[in-house]
Amino acid sequence: MTKQRLYLFDTTLRDGQQTPGIDFSVEDKIAIAKLLDEFGIDYVEGGYPGANPTDTAFFQQKRTVRAKFVAFGMTKRAGVSASNDPGLAALVQSTSDAICFVAKSWDYHVRVALGCTNEENLDSIKVSVETAVAAGKEAMVDCEHFFDGFKANPAYALACARTAYDAGARWVVLCDTNGGTQPSEVRAIVETVTAAGIPGEHLGIHAHDDTGQAVANSLAAVEAGVRQIQGTLNGIGERCGNANLISIVPTLSLKPAFADRFETSISAEALTGISRLSRAFDELLNRAPEAQAPYVGASAFATKAGIHASALAKEPATYEHVPPEAVGNRRRVMVSDQGGKANFLAELKRRGIDVPKDDHRLDALIAVVKEREASGYAYEGADASFELLARKMLHGLPEFFNVTSFRCMVERRFDANGQLKTVSEAIVKVMVDGEEKMSVAEGHGPVNALDIALRKDLGKYQNEIGDLELADFKVRILNGGTEAITRVLIESHDSSGARWWTVGVSENIIDASFQALMDSIIYKLMKNRDMAGLVAAE
Repeated sequence: MTKQRLYLFDTTLRDGQQTPGIDFSVEDKIAIAKLLDEFGIDYVEGGYPGANPTDTAFFQQKRTVRAKFVAFGMTKRAGVSASNDPGLAALVQSTSDAICFVAKSWDYHVRVALGCTNEENLDSIKVSVETAVAAGKEAMVDCEHFFDGFKANPAYALACARTAYDAGARWVVLCDTNGGTQPSEVRAIVETVTAAGIPGEHLGIHAHDDTGQAVANSLAAVEAGVRQIQGTLNGIGERCGNANLISIVPTLSLKPAFADRFETSISAEALTGISRLSRAFDELLNRAPEAQAPYVGASAFATKAGIHASALAKEPATYEHVPPEAVGNRRRVMVSDQGGKANFLAELKRRGIDVPKDDHRLDALIAVVKEREASGYAYEGADASFELLARKMLHGLPEFFNVTSFRCMVERRFDANGQLKTVSEAIVKVMVDGEEKMSVAEGHGPVNALDIALRKDLGKYQNEIGDLELADFKVRILNGGTEAITRVLIESHDSSGARWWTVGVSENIIDASFQALMDSIIYKLMKNRDMAGLVAAE
């Protein structure tokens, strides 16, 4: 049986830009458009040309090679002809392949937001679509608030969709703009729309995530007949976000309920790059990837309990709904005080560390890990620190350098301008090849000062850590009071794209931070020599 085609529409650069704290530059938009185009998305919506300088500059030239480049904008204003509407002119004159018009489909919004009659709104939809088609553009209409509008006035919501379709729109997109519609409602309403004479091959879905069901609503719409799905990378968007294409695409490709009936533009080979795409986008946003993100998160195929790890070792399908390799992710069997010997053996093997199951050193390692985790360490979230500990206990570690002492001072004082200022200074003494080196540094806080001082002069190893950067720093107080035990987790990365986590625990937050910093640098030096980092490099 021939599979039906589903079309993927990305609105990261337009609707995703409504996310609080996100403001794409032209360069950001160019980079993201390239990622989407290379991945295989059908439509890339770039923004609203003419609405702001960034989008206007972005649309000065076409930014995609394979994907259709889409401009977004409003239908023409009521009472103004198409030729005299500057917004419509900007859309038609842009370098886009297609235009996505946003149109009111809830009579309440027509009256309150637009301030025109229902008939004038229908005329604006009709004329706008016809103008785009006449200009050689593929036209589509986002029927804003369609589901709420349908529940309030089904006849008028359907009239808006039907007007767009009859005028020549390639896609009529049904929008759950407020994000409050339930999957059962989406399915029933879409079926009503198709029964009213608008073919599913011309219908799309645009879902928001205000009830956490944007992905479910999108898939329900597909089952009911729509053939275009709109969403964003990692589900970004205003309020609670949009439908997450990073979750939708693997579901369509790997779950028989969809894969047996439909095909998309994303090949099996391209799908293996979806984890990399998700992380690259987070990197561009300068934020840490969501560990528990479906399919692509670091914990998506991780297991912690010993009984689960034992079953995974025998047959991965016992605890994995899809093979992690299919989405470019990997299996993780985490080591912790809840894990048994199977967890440790699996993790050590994956890191290239061979040890017999009955080796007493393995029992000693397990005992140390469990003892340390009881005192506050968290190796399940600090893969690099675990690997260093394992290698040290099982085979030994080279001594690149030795920190003989460090001191950190925080001084609060008035500067020459009379402004109150807090200054942090650190002094670190390091022994490298029998030669003691002392480094002094100021920083934004004591940890930053220590980091700068520690990495200021490592002798012959200095050039090796030039691309080492700290990406995240997390502090957790493990018990109450000012004498509490503190756990510090540090995330690091280098120019190869590898990321790793290290941990330190102490009654002193500075000492805990220094432990994690030391582990990060030693791991980097080990990685440079192919003595560690097999996991981080994946």
